[in-house]
Amino acid sequence: MPIQNLSKLQRAGQRLMVGFDGLRINDTLKLYIEQIKVGGLILFARNIDSPAQVQELCAEAQAYALECGQPPLLIAIDQEGGVVSRLKPPFTQFDGNPHMKSTDDAVRFAHTTAQELAQIGVNMNMAPVLDVLPADGPSVMQTRAFGHDPKYVAHMGTTVIHHLQRKKIMAVAKHFPGIGRTVLDSHKELPDLDVDAGLLADTDMIPFQAAIAADVAGVMLSHIRYRGLDPQWPASLSPMIAEKILRHRMAFNGLVLTDDLDMGAIAKHYALPIIVQQCLNASIDILLICHAGPNIETARDHILALCKNNEALIRKEEESLQRILGVKETYLGG
Repeated sequence: MPIQNLSKLQRAGQRLMVGFDGLRINDTLKLYIEQIKVGGLILFARNIDSPAQVQELCAEAQAYALECGQPPLLIAIDQEGGVVSRLKPPFTQFDGNPHMKSTDDAVRFAHTTAQELAQIGVNMNMAPVLDVLPADGPSVMQTRAFGHDPKYVAHMGTTVIHHLQRKKIMAVAKHFPGIGRTVLDSHKELPDLDVDAGLLADTDMIPFQAAIAADVAGVMLSHIRYRGLDPQWPASLSPMIAEKILRHRMAFNGLVLTDDLDMGAIAKHYALPIIVQQCLNASIDILLICHAGPNIETARDHILALCKNNEALIRKEEESLQRILGVKETYLGG
């Protein structure tokens, strides 16, 4: 769908990817698609009962979007393998990134996962994790990361990206610019990381640069405040990190997504109007709100209001919509 054919409500709604409750399409999900005009959905265990059920749910959602004159929906899931796997048996189970010991392991995971996601109508995987573990010391990502060698993480991550995307499953590299050095869980609180910018560039960011070279569809920002990069804002709200470093310095032109804005690191510290304004200022394409509730419509309304008369944000909105619709055209055919 061309950008010029989108209404103002659609332009704002395309910037949102949202979670919802239930195993079937329901009035709330219809509201999100028809009235709020969201651009994407994300599935959790609460939405999944069986392969046939989730396939029907995704098909119903896409059909309703089409009926409402919406572009096709991004439908995402966190299927990393190991401790973060939303799909349980009979879907294939993998031990997770720390247990992958060879390129063949990464290929097998990505190939099988892509095949199973495509069969149920999911078109985006919030994977791979590209966080680099510290060589010595604890990490909040100990059970989810490939390891402590940036080049090895880059190799395994780009292998996963390639084999997901060759089967038309969008990969999302996370959590930029890297949370391997942190021990505080951003689901609960806002971690601060006081590390030199040069050290981050030479280690933690190497896998993300490789992912960009591999044409990864999306990059997810972390909810960490990196004192050496931006002492004020966490990455998910930072124009310095999201726009100046990721967009400009690293030349990434794919989708930039926040992590879940309902997480404690953000929701406990910032009001929703500030969150939305910072995301738009930072040229972030997709705001992720994973829990059903009034924040979804309120965020849409804030996007709409902020882009009404602000020429800089209108220009950034155009660029974001070009990226969003471009990815949908590439992967979803519309």
